[in-house]
Amino acid sequence: MANVLDIRRRIRSVKSTRQITKAMNMVAAAKLRRAQERALASRPYAQMLTNVLKSLVERADVIDPETGKAKHPLLETREERNIVLLVVTGDRGLAGGFNSNLLKAAQQFLDSKSNVNVDLECIGRKGRDYFRRRYSAQSSNEARTAPVRITGEHLGILKAPQFSHVSPIAEDIIERYTLGDIDAVYVLFNEFKSVIAQRLVVQQVLPVGSIGERDIEKAIELSLEERERAGEAAVSAGVALQEQDTSAIDRRAAEFFTPQVDYIYEQPAVDLFRALLPKYVISEVYRAMLESVAAEHAARMTAMDSATKNAGELIDSLTLTMNRVRQAAITKEIIEIVSGAAAL
Repeated sequence: MANVLDIRRRIRSVKSTRQITKAMNMVAAAKLRRAQERALASRPYAQMLTNVLKSLVERADVIDPETGKAKHPLLETREERNIVLLVVTGDRGLAGGFNSNLLKAAQQFLDSKSNVNVDLECIGRKGRDYFRRRYSAQSSNEARTAPVRITGEHLGILKAPQFSHVSPIAEDIIERYTLGDIDAVYVLFNEFKSVIAQRLVVQQVLPVGSIGERDIEKAIELSLEERERAGEAAVSAGVALQEQDTSAIDRRAAEFFTPQVDYIYEQPAVDLFRALLPKYVISEVYRAMLESVAAEHAARMTAMDSATKNAGELIDSLTLTMNRVRQAAITKEIIEIVSGAAAL
């Protein structure tokens, strides 16, 4: 059994760890609030863009009446032979099962698409490191050497994601889809509504289906236990449990979409639709990154809150053990003194 000095050293070590995890919990909570604000700030633009496109669909012939095919290449549906998967993970760890769950879902998706060629676009260091150990990296212009390859590595942009960071990635994918090099584009990320309302989803962004409706290929909800832990962490950190009410913003944006009113556009409606649809795809990828960042901070806040509580419980247990060892040592000394006195 360890002596009192060793246990005291262990208690000091655990207390230092608890201070670190508590500080990380507070930092994650502050970053979560800022991430929620960024996601909320981008919502009016995305909502208005969606409503403008809905309005243009009512006024422009996006389907050729003779052939029945879509006039815009991003609406064209093809048989999947070559696809792109954007995997949005974190750049750092200490976020519980956030990254491991994403990578597990990505591997399951790759297994389900074993009959097609997959190009991986890794957004985040954790995803890049995971897939580098399993697949080779190639440029999208090179001849394919394996069914699954890494065609893009994007690190550091999730620290403070900007629309300018996302645009080059999405524009390159849009160009490849327009040229017919790829037949579908999926993005895997954590969809964030609130601390206790988030899910891991695989969303198809190309080809574009119904404007304003997300084509979810797969969704994994949080378990009841995970929601309870997240709720406790949010309460202790002072973070709101419910999603912020944006109904007023959505209502104002929805007022634009009124098919009964005949808007006069400076350019033909078809030309506007062709120009705005790529921006809609970019906004969907940008939204995925913003929500994934918020979900990562929520996961880190929950993990650090659990670590802080576990450290407290361990300190209590070690303190109880130390008192028992000290009491046993004192009892032993008393017995030795009494035995010596009796021997005299």
